[in-house]
Amino acid sequence: MTLVRLVLRQAARTPDSVALVGGDGAELTYGELRRQVLAVRHGLVEAGLEPGEGVLFSVRPSPRALALALGVVAAGGVVVFADPGAGPEMFAARLDLARPAWSAAEAVLYAGSRLAPVRSYARRRGLLLPDLGRLTVPGGRAMRHVYTGRWLPGVPPGALSLARLTRGAAPEPGTDDDARPDAPAAVIFTSGTTASPRAVVHTQASLAAALELFRARLPLGPGDVVHTDQLMLGLPTLISGARWSMPPLGCSPAGFARGLRDRGATHTFCVPVQLDEVLDALRAEGTALPEHLRHVLLGAAPAPAGVLRRAVRAAPHAEVLSVYAMTEILPVAIASAGEKLAHTESGGEGDLLGAPLPGIGARPAEDGELLLSGPNLCRGHLGHPPLTELPTGDLVRLDGAGRLVLTGRKKDMLIRGKFNLYPGLYEPAITALDGVAEAAIVGLPDPRTGDEEVVLVVVGTRHGADADDRLAGRLRRELPDVIDSAALPDRIAVLPELPRSGRGRKVDRDRLRELVHPGAAPC
Repeated sequence: MTLVRLVLRQAARTPDSVALVGGDGAELTYGELRRQVLAVRHGLVEAGLEPGEGVLFSVRPSPRALALALGVVAAGGVVVFADPGAGPEMFAARLDLARPAWSAAEAVLYAGSRLAPVRSYARRRGLLLPDLGRLTVPGGRAMRHVYTGRWLPGVPPGALSLARLTRGAAPEPGTDDDARPDAPAAVIFTSGTTASPRAVVHTQASLAAALELFRARLPLGPGDVVHTDQLMLGLPTLISGARWSMPPLGCSPAGFARGLRDRGATHTFCVPVQLDEVLDALRAEGTALPEHLRHVLLGAAPAPAGVLRRAVRAAPHAEVLSVYAMTEILPVAIASAGEKLAHTESGGEGDLLGAPLPGIGARPAEDGELLLSGPNLCRGHLGHPPLTELPTGDLVRLDGAGRLVLTGRKKDMLIRGKFNLYPGLYEPAITALDGVAEAAIVGLPDPRTGDEEVVLVVVGTRHGADADDRLAGRLRRELPDVIDSAALPDRIAVLPELPRSGRGRKVDRDRLRELVHPGAAPC
């Protein structure tokens, strides 16, 4: 079964039920979603979209954006997620690797990339927009375009309007349509450099397998409401007949909390730091998470013990789950907050990830690096040979129950004499200490010796110079009972917050090293 088939099949079963609620509150039924996807598919094929052609996708999350993306895949195209705001050089390098033949973008983005006043306004805010309307494909042919929203000056001549596409014919798919499970469906740029950008290629089959794994572990069905902007939780919602509620774009923590309440959310997904902010907003308002919320999923970054405890206290009626996944293979394992906290509080080292989900092959290599395989594994990285097993860069061990325990990242390893220090092995235990909200260990290399000064950076639950000094002093006394003596920090720094980067808002360790460098300005 393929991704598109799963969605269309469910939509045909419950055509009158609400499938999506947009950030503006507009509702879209399953029947209308199905009609729009098929209309987009038909319109793109008629316009000349060839199977396997990439479509650069620069449309913010909304019900119509989803219909457009699914329509592209249904037509045999490949959705290419390459952020136009990544910077001119990085964006150009990504396009050179992906070589999309089409672009789908909001009319305002086309206008912003062509009109001088808008470009100047964006530049003053640090956003260098590429000129999407003048992009070409290999051979020099002009790129084809689809725009969303109302037409604006700057939209390329001949661009297709999504509004017109969705109003067009929507013929039923034939028996041979959507028949290639191994066909690429999405290209997702994740990291890399300008010289060597890195992109993950998922097929219809690998994405469908991921959705089925989520659905098997997470009870979902008609009547449930999932409040999230995350595609990989929204799609399992749709293939289950539940309702996907999208938060408004740029939603504040307080706004997200109101959405949970007002839309009757039964499930939600948050990055851990985002949930922490939502709980802060609720505390400021004197309110709590609604009782109809039954499942809270955390992912995209490690969930500190402090956030897990707050989540459990704030939602005693809900199951709090932490999802371990990678862009290349998702999900891999899911552990409850209770399991993770019990592991940490019993003195277990590292971060408990949980047992691999059914069908996932997970094994540590000789150096401890986790190797993964399974039906939800991507085809590979664009421009590289196909993958049969993914080296994750994560260091793990298996506990007595066959569960994965994260002990660190290969690239984060610090060298102290003959001792290799993996921060992920110790950070969860430090975060579990009273008064610690977050913790991260970084190393400042000595260029002469190659050894590293080990700096423990913490964020306290109380703030102020006196509180910071007391916390640092107490940690120096308590840490010898918590972590190995060889891992004890040379220095403890207390910051008001940890620097973060990316959509997952992971700790930016490079920036953190700059902040705690001896020559840095006081924080």
